[in-house]
Amino acid sequence: MMKKIAVVTGTRAEYGIFKPVLKEIKTNPRLKLSLIVVGMHLAPEFGYTVKEIENDGFKIDSKISVLHLKDTGAAMAKSIGECIAKMADSLDETKPDILLVLGDRSEMLAGAVAATYLGIPIAHIHGGDISGSVDEPVRHAITKLAHVHFPATKESAERIVRMGEESWRVHVVGAPGLDSVLNAELPEPKQIAKKYRLDISKPIILAVQHSVVTEAKHAANQIRETLNAIVELGYQTVLIYPNADAGGRRMIEAIKEYEKYPFIKTFKSIAHEEYLSLMKRASVMVGNSSSSIIEAPSFGLPVVNVGTRQVGRQRAGNIIDVGYDKEEIKNAINKTLFHEKFRQKARTCRSIYGDGKAGKRIANILSQTRINKRLLQKKMTY
Repeated sequence: MMKKIAVVTGTRAEYGIFKPVLKEIKTNPRLKLSLIVVGMHLAPEFGYTVKEIENDGFKIDSKISVLHLKDTGAAMAKSIGECIAKMADSLDETKPDILLVLGDRSEMLAGAVAATYLGIPIAHIHGGDISGSVDEPVRHAITKLAHVHFPATKESAERIVRMGEESWRVHVVGAPGLDSVLNAELPEPKQIAKKYRLDISKPIILAVQHSVVTEAKHAANQIRETLNAIVELGYQTVLIYPNADAGGRRMIEAIKEYEKYPFIKTFKSIAHEEYLSLMKRASVMVGNSSSSIIEAPSFGLPVVNVGTRQVGRQRAGNIIDVGYDKEEIKNAINKTLFHEKFRQKARTCRSIYGDGKAGKRIANILSQTRINKRLLQKKMTY
């Protein structure tokens, strides 16, 4: 029988990771895709990226607008509650056989909670990872609700099993984000340089820094430290807005203070293939995006990882970890640009997150998953 797979997407970054999986589900004759679009995708202030999804040819079955308006943790918590209620309505109406979620976003947690009480089995991508902020406990909470696990690495799979999950539920598939990196046809660097007004003969910084929810009150000053370092160095920079988490809007207000510098070009959002092409051409990536950990090694791209957001996440040898300190960030950027031994190390490193075939593996496993009492009735293994 054909299974209907509902997929939740709430941000531009996670949609880019999801896209290879969506394509595989869409083309699998035993699966039917049902797409639920929420959060930042529907907000003009973050680029209204639902248009990107529609332009890619995906039919959207449900749009849920729940983006919190205040830049606080309390507002985030309230929006999660609202999202659970609206997600329950959407799932009750579309009646999917399986709900597929990814990572640790609040929209994913809301979908998992709603699906749990509707008796819909949950499949979870990127469980078992380690990181900072509220991301880690939220990710592990989704893991405990999920019925099928798609970790990216063997180490993450082992953590899921140690959390009491039955091993037959766990399938190491790799990171879907690498599917596009290794297989997609990306825009040529010269084309990207022209569109983003970049001189490819000079250093290019790609900056993506998100708010750390547990440090939200410091978010604006944290990104100012990064931007002050960039200003003092004076290298051309492509700077992308942060996510809509607590502290994110404070970061955006801080970013606007630096738009007077002609070498800093800011964007609410960038299409995923263009983002990957920028990674391919950039000299260094600065900030705290998970893409700097997972995708950047495949491009041999050096990374200055700022702060605590990615603490503990498995990484390759292209990373320099720094604190929220202008001088420390400056020195690290210079090292990635001019320290040939480190540059060589970054150029030759490889991602530990898979081989670019995660989407196909996930779709195949979903198509073969039997929805029965054994799947639905979870048991602790200890």
